[in-house]
Amino acid sequence: MLYSDLRDWISKVEEFGELRKVEGVDWNLEIGAITEIYARNEPFPAILFDKIQGYPAGYRVLVGVHHQSLKKLCLTTHLSLDYGQKEFIAAWKERLNHPRMIAPRVVDSGPVLENVLEGKDIDLLSLPVPYWHENDGGRYLGTANVVISRDIDEGWVNLGCYRVMVHDSDTLALYISPGKHGRIMREKYFAQARPFPVAISFGDDPLLIMAAGNQLPWGSSEYDYAGGIRGEPFEVLIGPHTGLPIPAHSEITIEGEVWPDEHRREGPYGEWTGYYASGQRSEPVLKVKRMMHRNNPIITGAPSSRPPGGSDDGLIRAAFIWDYMEKAGVPDVKGVALYQGRFLIAVSIRQRYPGHAKQAGMIASQCRTGAYMGRYVVVVDDDTDVFDINDVLWAVCTRSDPEKDIDLLRRCWSSPLDPVLPKTAKNLNSRAIIDATRPYEWMKEFPVVSGASEDLKKRVIEIYGKYFA
Repeated sequence: MLYSDLRDWISKVEEFGELRKVEGVDWNLEIGAITEIYARNEPFPAILFDKIQGYPAGYRVLVGVHHQSLKKLCLTTHLSLDYGQKEFIAAWKERLNHPRMIAPRVVDSGPVLENVLEGKDIDLLSLPVPYWHENDGGRYLGTANVVISRDIDEGWVNLGCYRVMVHDSDTLALYISPGKHGRIMREKYFAQARPFPVAISFGDDPLLIMAAGNQLPWGSSEYDYAGGIRGEPFEVLIGPHTGLPIPAHSEITIEGEVWPDEHRREGPYGEWTGYYASGQRSEPVLKVKRMMHRNNPIITGAPSSRPPGGSDDGLIRAAFIWDYMEKAGVPDVKGVALYQGRFLIAVSIRQRYPGHAKQAGMIASQCRTGAYMGRYVVVVDDDTDVFDINDVLWAVCTRSDPEKDIDLLRRCWSSPLDPVLPKTAKNLNSRAIIDATRPYEWMKEFPVVSGASEDLKKRVIEIYGKYFA
């Protein structure tokens, strides 16, 4: 195990030079603005804000948990810090092909119990909750969080990452997009006119946050999945109000219930698309029954902004899509990459038969990880580097004929966050599948690619690279 909890993760990131500490900022807009400015740096550092105006020293906000450099991503997922993109995805494909599940271990105590508040003592705004963007509808405590719920019928526990706005000292808004597992679970409770019990962690092991943001198949708990990646179980406490397993080493957690018959306005919030597309809406309120936090607690945040400044776990999503494609029977997939959040998927294949490229594009667009809120899928040959967007665009511009090589899918799974959809679209969008491979039927006659061979490039770099170091 490379690290033990969020604080240990921060120490490790500081050791390899990707942590910045900033003091004296205002929770009102300044934290969000600083994050947006530096989120476009490569690598984007983790930023730990302390001595936040109006709050005690030690009450901190951490951003950069989701804006992952490759080294931070390797740390978070317990892989060698020396891995490149290809080694990283290969390791994840191996994990997906041979998943290891380790269920959490129930314990009686943990650091999160250092401060326990109930009833009138609960005050969510005793924490330095940021007001992230200038046109947001309120202060958002949950942007890189873990929402814990249990299916009322089957009893399994789901972890999801859904946005959470503060209404007042003990009331939250929990927004969950249609189709997400947490939303399905909530609808089951509401169908029986029952409140929906949830626990939420607002500062946790980055691996749990990442697992919560990458939806597993229905019935699979992200606790077990993350435990398998970690190599040992996560320690959890059983919440006395909800009976839900709560991370014992979390920085801040709450227990509460979402009520079906009490609504307040939620949003807007500047989402990862770079727009306020979902607007303001009426959402059921979450009444907090218990609040727990460590001494000197840390809020983890991932304020969204225009890509590439939004949260970036594209390599993980790419590995999931690749795995789904192979399990659906698509052979010789050579690479998968994501751009602009979820909007563009690039897939490279070694063509083996007529229709291979079409099959690859359709399945990439509609598998579980690729289906939600996508826009374009580009399929290229294996001589195109899917991790180089210019290489992908070169293939689109030189190997596809718009009349013949673009297919449209209609009525696909989208979200209110989709900025191009009118309000009447009801969460449905279309997809373009672009075949940017050499035409299979005359592939051997296709013009030969110009330029130096890879062997020649390697040889001259070894000899003459010293002049460019």
